[in-house]
Amino acid sequence: MAAVGAVRDNQGSANSVETENLARYAVDEHNKKENDLLEFVRVLDDKVQVVSGTMHYLKIEATEGGKKKVYEAKVWVKPWENFKQVQEFKPVSDS
Repeated sequence: MAAVGAVRDNQGSANSVETENLARYAVDEHNKKENDLLEFVRVLDDKVQVVSGTMHYLKIEATEGGKKKVYEAKVWVKPWENFKQVQEFKPVSDS
């Protein structure tokens, strides 16, 4: 069992509906904030950390102008407050 506060792999979750929805949310929020046109492709990796809620560390593949790129996003979720917020969204590399 992982300790509270430790970042751990969220095994098998990269293809889950919940994780995909968080990744799509992160891409949508980035597009709104940066006036960008990224299109979600898939989740490559998901790590989680128990904080006041859950921090998801997502590795996301998205396209920009037809070119695939990889991004890292941190999404903080507190389901009991219906709270979801993108803490960070940054490019990693071209895929």
